Amino acid sequence: MIKKSFFLICNVSILFTITGCLQNKQAVEENTNSTNKTAVSVSQVAASSTPKITYSNDSDDVEVVQNPESITVLINKQNKLPDGYEPSDLVTPNISFIDNQIEKRKMRSEASSAIEKLFTGASEQGISLLGVSAYRSYQSQAELFKYYENQDGYQNALNYSALPGTSEHETGLAIDVTGGSGKCAAEDCFAGTKEAKWIQDHAADYGFIIRYPDNKKPITGYKYEPWHLRYVGTSLAKTIMGQGITLEEYYNAIPITN
Repeated sequence: MIKKSFFLICNVSILFTITGCLQNKQAVEENTNSTNKTAVSVSQVAASSTPKITYSNDSDDVEVVQNPESITVLINKQNKLPDGYEPSDLVTPNISFIDNQIEKRKMRSEASSAIEKLFTGASEQGISLLGVSAYRSYQSQAELFKYYENQDGYQNALNYSALPGTSEHETGLAIDVTGGSGKCAAEDCFAGTKEAKWIQDHAADYGFIIRYPDNKKPITGYKYEPWHLRYVGTSLAKTIMGQGITLEEYYNAIPITN
C-alpha cells in the first residue's frame, strides 16, 4: 500500500568509529538515547556497516499474530507479523508490472496463481491491468515508511503507509494494481476508472477483496484504496465483498480510529 506511484527507497547510512569495546558500547547507547522512539530506532551491529531499521507503534495494544502463514490472517495497525517473518513460498506471478523491481513482483504461491487468473479474466473482458507493488520485505517497508515520514511527518504518514511489521504487503498476499496505461498507479484518480469498477465487481471471483474500502477508514485505519487487493480465498472474498464489509468487521475486530 502506497500513496502514489513514487517508489523511492530511502537509504540510511550511519557511520561511527570503533576505537575500543568500551567506546563502541558508549557510542551505541548515545545513538539509542537520541532516537525518536515513536518513529524509528536504528541498531548497529559491529560486524555490519548496514543498519537495521526498526519501527514501533505508539500503542501498547499491538499484538503479534500467531498464524502468519494463514491465507486469512488479519494484519493491521493492531495485529503485526512476528519479527523476522518472511513468507516461505514466494513466487513471481506471470503478469505485467509497471517496472522491473524484482522483490515487489513476488506473491505467495496461491495468491500468485489467483492474480494470474484475475488478470486473464480481466483481459478476456477487455480490461487491461498492470501490477504496481506486491511483496515487500520488512526492510523495504521500513525504508518506504521513513521516506513518507520525512515527506509528510510521522502522524500524516500513518494515514496511508504502514509501519514495518504491520503491512499486508509483507504477507505476500497483497498487490496494488492499476490500468494498462500505467496512469493513476496507487493514486486517488484510479477510483472511478473502468478498471477499478471491474475489480470492484469481479475481484471476489478470484479470491481477492478490496482491502481498504471507501468510508471505512475508522475501521481499517486507512483511506479508500481501490487499487489494493488482498487475497483471502474465494469463499471468504465473496462473503466480505458481498456484504460490503472489511476483514476487521468479518473478524469482529476492534475498530481502528487513527
